[in-house]
Amino acid sequence: MSLPAAGLAPAPSRPFRALLAHRSFMLLLAARMTSRFGDSIDSIAYSWMVYQLTGSKLMMGSLFALNFVPGILFSLFIGVLIDRIPQKTILVASYAARGLSVAATAALLGLGLLEPWHLFVFTFLNSTLECFATPTETSLVPRLLPKPLLLSGNSLSASLSRSAELAGLAAAGAIIAWTGLAGAILVDASTFLLSALLLLFLAVPARPDEDRPSPSQDDAGAKKTAYWQDFKLGLSFVRSHSLLILTLMTGALLNVGLIPHNVMGPVYVKDVLHAGPSVLSLLGVCLLTGMILSGLAIGAWGSRFRKSSLIVFGCFLLGASQGLYFLPAAIEWQPAVIVAALAFSSGAAIPFINTPLSTYMMEVTPAGMLGRVSSLSSMISSALLPVGAIAVGAVGSLVPVETLYLGAGLLMVLPAFFLLTRKSFMKI
Repeated sequence: MSLPAAGLAPAPSRPFRALLAHRSFMLLLAARMTSRFGDSIDSIAYSWMVYQLTGSKLMMGSLFALNFVPGILFSLFIGVLIDRIPQKTILVASYAARGLSVAATAALLGLGLLEPWHLFVFTFLNSTLECFATPTETSLVPRLLPKPLLLSGNSLSASLSRSAELAGLAAAGAIIAWTGLAGAILVDASTFLLSALLLLFLAVPARPDEDRPSPSQDDAGAKKTAYWQDFKLGLSFVRSHSLLILTLMTGALLNVGLIPHNVMGPVYVKDVLHAGPSVLSLLGVCLLTGMILSGLAIGAWGSRFRKSSLIVFGCFLLGASQGLYFLPAAIEWQPAVIVAALAFSSGAAIPFINTPLSTYMMEVTPAGMLGRVSSLSSMISSALLPVGAIAVGAVGSLVPVETLYLGAGLLMVLPAFFLLTRKSFMKI
C-alpha cells in the first residue's frame, strides 16, 4: 500500500467543486473538450482512410512517425516563444490554423484529389501547429489554478477530454456512415474552429515578468540575445533537475512502448480480430472509459498518495495490459471481449502515469519558464518515436502484429522496476 504523500499543500475537500470557481480554466477545458470530440472522430476516419488509400503498414508507420518530427525539430525554439508571446494569441491562432488545414484535407478527399503526398504535408503542418498549442495549454494551467488544485485540475481536464473523445468515438460510426470519411474529417475541422472561438473569451492573468520592460524593445540585437538567453536558461533548469529528467525519460520510453498500439490498431483489428472500423471504435471507447474513470479517481483521491507510487503502478498496469494483447491470437475464447478488457485496463493505467508526471513538472518549474520546459518535455517524449514508428511498420510486415504488442508490454514494465530502485524518485 502506498504511503500518503508528504510535503504537499492541503487540497480542498471537494476539489472538483472548487475548480468551478475558476472560469478561465473551465473555458480552456471547454475548448479542449470540443477539439477532442472532433479528434476522436477523425482518428477513426483518418486511420481507415490512410489504410484504404495506401494499403501499406510501412506507410502507416511513416505517417505516425512524421507526427513527431516537428516536435523534435522545433519544440525547444517554440518553447521560448511561448514564454514571450501572449499565450492566448498562440492558442487561438494554432486552433484556427489547424481547423483550416483539416478542412483542406476533407475537401481534397471529397473531391477525389487526395494523394499520399498530401497526407505527409498536412500531417507535418498539423503537428507543427500542435507544437505551439500543447505546451501553451500546459503552461497556462498553473496561471489559471492555485497549486493545491493542480492535480485535481489536470485529472479533471484529462477525464473530461477523454469523455469528449468517448462521445466522438461513439458517434464516429454513425457520422462516417452518414457523411462519409470526408464529412467526418470536416466535423473535426469545425471543432477546431469552434475551440478557437471559445478561446477568444479566455482571460489570462499576467505573469510577474510580463510587466518588466524587455531589453529588446529598442534593439533588435538585444532581442536576439535575450531570446538565446531564455533558451539557455530553460535547458540549464532541466539539466540541473535530475528528477525532472528522470520523469521525462520515463514518459519517452512509455511512448515508445505504445507505438504498436497507436500505429497497428487497424491492422490488429483486421488480422487478429477479423473485424472492421466498428470494433476499432469499440476498443477506443473501452480505452477512453478506463482513462475517464481512472482520471476521476486520481482527481478525487490521488493527493493521498505519492506521485511516484501512482507512476510505478501505472507502468506495471500498462505494460501488462499491452503485453496481454497477445492472448486473443493464442486462444479462441471471446477474443473481442478479452481485448476490450485489456483496452479498458490500458486506459485506466495512463492517467496514473501522465497526471502525476505533468503535475510534478508544473509544481517544480517557475511559471515564466514553463513554456520552455513543457516544449522540451514534448521533444524528449517524441525523440524516439519517428524511428520507432518506422521500425514498427517495417517489423510489422515480418512478424505477427500480436508479437509487437507482447514486446511493447515487456518494454513498458522496465521503467517501473528501475524507478523502484531510485530512492529520491520514490519520495516525490
